[in-house]
Amino acid sequence: MPSTVDAALVSRLRVAGCVFAEEEAALLVEAATSTAELDRLVDLRVSGLPLEYVLGWVEFAGRRFAISPGVFVPRRRTELLARCAASVLPQKNQKNPLTVVDLCCGCAAIGATIASGLAGVRVYAADIDPVAVRCARRNLAAVGGQAFEGDLYAALPRSLRGRADLIVANAPYVPTENIALMPSEARDHEPRSALDGGSDGLDVLRRVVLEAPPWLSPDGTVLVEVSERQAPHLVAVAESIGRTGEFITDEEIGGSALLIRNRRR
Repeated sequence: MPSTVDAALVSRLRVAGCVFAEEEAALLVEAATSTAELDRLVDLRVSGLPLEYVLGWVEFAGRRFAISPGVFVPRRRTELLARCAASVLPQKNQKNPLTVVDLCCGCAAIGATIASGLAGVRVYAADIDPVAVRCARRNLAAVGGQAFEGDLYAALPRSLRGRADLIVANAPYVPTENIALMPSEARDHEPRSALDGGSDGLDVLRRVVLEAPPWLSPDGTVLVEVSERQAPHLVAVAESIGRTGEFITDEEIGGSALLIRNRRR
């Protein structure tokens, strides 16, 4: 394989609509083991398949995680959740392992990133999609985490009730009518269940918040990704069960999250 990126390859990717054609070309050359393999990968990318599916991995918070076609691709903005988790968990008692639950986990990049960055963290992930769960298990194996298939908390072992120090979720929060406005790579290739949050985008997130208390430790917190427009409505949901919500943003990466704690804190 040549080590340099051919100008014709870059041009072909650019014509296909790849905004970062030079960077993508370099990654495809890196991934290919032969000229024939490179041709195959480029054909897949030009056909519209997301780059992450073509490569078989996604970069998240400086690490590469395995991903398979049909699994939700974590965005850079979601790195805010991993950073916020790192700022919350060290405040807790470190004598015992910390329990993190990663709901709607997809490939479990969030949970694996948290466990990789903090000692003494055990991650339990869950997703309704069996393809995502298989992918999550691959990524969590290196950090000793587990992934379960099922609908939110119903997927988790009952032994976790009352033990979660942090419940983190990048649940679907796109309003149904806005799905059609999403980039084709998302709406045509990612599972609808990972995108569609119902009429106002909060159908799943309401459940994450309302059903969390029995699973949380006494000082446990909930951390979810949500838009600025939706945040006040989700804060109201949290307040209805005696919790408070703190809205956090990172303009550089376009991230926004809601941290939900016990009102007494």
